[in-house]
This record gives sequence, structure tokens and C-alpha cells, in this order.
Amino acid sequence: MKAIAAFAGLPADHPQSLQDITLPTPDARGHDLLVRIEAISVNPVDTKIRKSLPQQAQDKPKILGWDAAGVVEAVGERVTLFRPGDRVWYAGAIHRDGSNCELQLVDERIVGRMPGTLGFAEAAALPLTAITAWELLFDRLRLQEGAHQGERLLIVGAAGGVGSILIQLARTLTGLHVIATASRPESQAWVRELGAQDVVNHHQPLGEGLAALGIAEVDYVISLNQTDRHFDEIVKALKPQGKLALIDDPEPIDVRQLKRKSISLHWELMFTRSLFATPDMIAQHRLLERVAGLVEAGRIRSTLGTQPGTINAANLRHAHALLESNATTGKVVLAGWA
Repeated sequence: MKAIAAFAGLPADHPQSLQDITLPTPDARGHDLLVRIEAISVNPVDTKIRKSLPQQAQDKPKILGWDAAGVVEAVGERVTLFRPGDRVWYAGAIHRDGSNCELQLVDERIVGRMPGTLGFAEAAALPLTAITAWELLFDRLRLQEGAHQGERLLIVGAAGGVGSILIQLARTLTGLHVIATASRPESQAWVRELGAQDVVNHHQPLGEGLAALGIAEVDYVISLNQTDRHFDEIVKALKPQGKLALIDDPEPIDVRQLKRKSISLHWELMFTRSLFATPDMIAQHRLLERVAGLVEAGRIRSTLGTQPGTINAANLRHAHALLESNATTGKVVLAGWA
């Protein structure tokens, strides 16, 4: 089968950073599905892992990619949720080979049926970010569906992949007033289109932007990038006993600043359930099924932003470079095999 591999931690535009290779087709066993990949999207985890590899080429290639939509080709003997021919979407598991290959093994318990109203490219934009956003809201912050009227959520770095679905889920499933941060006119327009009621520019102090809106404090903050840069302003903006959740890997932050207001800190990594095979691992299957229903009902839209072409090493290198520019809105997706 065709695959794209990272051999060394080279810059995205280096011709050897990601290379086309051929691998044997794997066999499905146990709870695994063998999925024929039709579309993939790129996430910060892909670029982080590529850059973390040794600078010298390694003998064993690393298959990146943790967002996919495709068709089930074969199933393991313990599979009960899917059968060959089913269209599925998922993010996969970080300790296993990713989706930058024609055929991938993935545990059925972290897979959902693909929304019938979306094509493969539109669907591939959503799984990792939808899981992350859902877990942020309902597992980490412990918010309740249909509740929280009159409360405010500030999303820092809201125009990217996670922010784009997070805005929609918060607006669709809760009564939260959503304030998004975005700096460029096009990204500000994007987050408003997705449902943010207010927008502030994160290139300015967050407190100043909130004050201009007549907002003194917020109940919740979800910080998606550059948390260390905004940390002091986030602490100021949060109400006493407020909650802060984050997904990035910030430079050291002084969490002692949270003590005076009794602010709680919540970290989210959507790979935790699969990495540790937690007893509730199937929760990711269930939430992907729920999101598929929301998409089909027209309550959630795909966050596909840029589609540079088919799935090959050259286009994937370009996709990594786009993501590293920090100037994308929505998701970068590749579909079909060259």
C-alpha cells in the first residue's frame, strides 16, 4: 500500500521531511478495523511529532496523521460496531501508525460512522477537533447540555481547527455566550460565521478587548494556543472560582496565580483514552456518532478551510507548512490518492 513517512525532524519544506513509500497491507485482528483512507486532515500534533524526530534519518519510518475518513475494508474477530463497506471517520491513536497511508488499522471503539451528508474531505476535517472540543466542554469543564445561560466562555485562538468546532458545539448544545479571539479580518469573520457572539483581537491585551465589549469577567476560558503569552490576562479575565482549560504545550506558567481566585486548571488530550485503553474508551465512538447526527441535522458544519490537493508527500509537506504558518482558518485537508 502507499504511505507517506517521516524519517527525520526536518523543516516542512525540506524534500526529505515527508516521503512517499510502500508498506505491506496490515491484517485486522481483535477490535481493529482495516480502513481504506479516502481523506485526511493535518493537525498540530503531526507537525510537532515530525519536528521532534532526530535530525538524522531513521531506519524505521514514522507514519503520521490523526484525522481520517474512509471505508471499512475488513474487521477483526471481536468487532461488533462496524462491517466492511461502512463509511467511517476517526482520529486514531497516537501510539499507533497514523492515517497517512492507504490502509490503516484503528480500534472500533474510537471510530464513528461518517455523516451521510458530507463528502470524505469535509468529514476528515472534523474528528480530532470534534473529540477535543467535546471533551473540553463536557469531560474537562463538566458543562451540561442545555445549561449555562448568562455565563460567558472566552476561547483564545478560536479560528483554528479546534476553535472552529468548539464555537459551534458551545453555541448549539449550551446557553453559553461565546467570545472568540482572532486577529485577522478574515479569521474574525470566520469565527462570527460559526456563531461567536463577540470577537476580540488577541494581538492586543485580552482585558482591553473585553472591556471594549463592556465585559469585566468571564466564567470559563479555553486556551488553544500561546497560553503562556496570554496567561496573565486570562487570570485577570476569569471570575473567582472560574475554570481554565487548555490543549497546547505552553512555556512554563505560574499556576500559583490561580490560587487567589480558586481557579481550576484542566488539561485536555484527546488521545488519553486510547493511549491508556481507559474503561470509557468507547465514549469517543459515542461522541463521534452524536456529532455525526448534529451534522446531518444541519446544526454543525464542516470546518474544512484549505484543500491543497491529493494525498502525496509533496502536498502533505505543503499542508504541514501551511499549518506551521499559524495563518490558517479551519482545517487543511487532502483527499484522494495521486
